[in-house]
Amino acid sequence: MTYSIVARDGRTGQLGVACESHFFAPGAAVTWARPGVGAIATQAFVDGRYGGVGMDLLATGVTAGAVLDRLTGEDTHPEVRQVGLVAADGDAASWTGQACIAAAGGIVDGPVAVQGNMLDNADVLPAMLRAYHAAAGDLAERLMVAMEAAEAAGGDIRGSQGAALLVVDGEQVDDPWNHTPVDLRVEDHADPIAELRRLLGYRRAFDAVSATMFAPGLMVGPYAEPSAGDRDRALDRLAAAAQVMTGNPEAELWSGVLLARSGDLDAARAQLAGPLLLNGRLAVFLGRLADAGFLDHDDVEKLR
Repeated sequence: MTYSIVARDGRTGQLGVACESHFFAPGAAVTWARPGVGAIATQAFVDGRYGGVGMDLLATGVTAGAVLDRLTGEDTHPEVRQVGLVAADGDAASWTGQACIAAAGGIVDGPVAVQGNMLDNADVLPAMLRAYHAAAGDLAERLMVAMEAAEAAGGDIRGSQGAALLVVDGEQVDDPWNHTPVDLRVEDHADPIAELRRLLGYRRAFDAVSATMFAPGLMVGPYAEPSAGDRDRALDRLAAAAQVMTGNPEAELWSGVLLARSGDLDAARAQLAGPLLLNGRLAVFLGRLADAGFLDHDDVEKLR
């Protein structure tokens, strides 16, 4: 009921998995990844052990093929399972049970594996793999391009409903929650791949917003540029994010706050005019930012 891809990026070491299915919220069951350990897609008649236990086995150094051998050997119905996995060293493997519904299969090519069942045709998986290898950009982008190619080649014969994209960093860490740069799910949508593409763009735009909001000196604590030019670089990133976030004033709002914190009240007032017109309650929010110490109360009066 799904097509998926798992891969390791040779340049960054990042690990990722993406899937699409004519099924509600496939990412909740199909996609698994752990920083510095691996990425797994478990699909067809899903058995979560392949994700949970499989990840634990990868963490102990068991090879991808041996993980599949062990899990399928312990499974009373391996014939209805389909799994793709890649370890932190790029070791990849794929399994398609003989009872998976056609078109079904998997391809392993170095540190990447693609697999699918209930596919429209046998060209879906090769198209996905070709697109992945030809794509530029980071791992999330390459996985996204592969998914778009799979959909264009026919995708799931039943149609589309949900999709997911998950990318983690390549090193084992004690704080894995800080090392998941992309975790997106489309639970139910008429065109989940297009929606996943839109969300990936929004993810990158909001990365620029959060990088500014959480930046010591620029936004947290007393105002001070950590390095010369940091303010203007942050403003450039926020301006680019605002172009993506049409109708959402978040990037413009924090641009205005940053300008005000740096003492450029005229530019801040001009920057905040649009957000305040779009959402009048932001005038109250600016006062609350002053209450919390992010802005000066006298400055806020000049900004409204």
